[in-house]
Amino acid sequence: MSALVFGILLQVAAAVPAESGPILTIAQLQYDGGGDWYANPSGLPNLLQAIRERTGLPITDTRRQTVRLTSPKLRDFPYLYLTGHGNIRFSEEEVRALREYLLAGGFLHADDNYGLDESFRREIKRVFPDRELVEIPADHPIYHTFYDFPNGLPKIHLHDGKPAQGFGIFHEGRLVVFYSYESDLGNGWENPDVHGDPPEAREAALRMGVNLFLYALAQVAR
Repeated sequence: MSALVFGILLQVAAAVPAESGPILTIAQLQYDGGGDWYANPSGLPNLLQAIRERTGLPITDTRRQTVRLTSPKLRDFPYLYLTGHGNIRFSEEEVRALREYLLAGGFLHADDNYGLDESFRREIKRVFPDRELVEIPADHPIYHTFYDFPNGLPKIHLHDGKPAQGFGIFHEGRLVVFYSYESDLGNGWENPDVHGDPPEAREAALRMGVNLFLYALAQVAR
């Protein structure tokens, strides 16, 4: 285990009550509105297994776990993953819950699986009406936490042929929302036979996923 990863683990352990222990996994966010929130079923298990093997972190569970914003278990997860192709719609209660979760130290990764851009931008504006999604520069730590991405977010799927872009929302200097646009990391995490991505694209997606998870954990103790 590298000194970086060991330090992150110590931070997480210090931030979570000893009797419960840190839940080192990722929860896929279940939402209403008609979109397929359940997309990419093999993606998170493959990513979590890669994180365990490559970093030595004691990942709690590599099975895909799902959670709603109104669940009492929401704050057990340091990392929420949101994806899909269609419409997202949060209730007022969910808007409040997501804002409180993020301001309290949580991290949301929204992954454009082609078709959720309009609704995600609309709903995240309801969560943070006073803030804007801004493009994350290539020198931000999220692109260099474990693996180095000198050009920023990798491009995994064609979509509209636009360059991949990473957008975010900051709170007191901490990146609380990361939006991977025109990249489709989740498809790259899935089993090789699902989308037929070349090995180099899948490897880039997994490496970026490792970076995202380690960055999210590093923020827990802030």
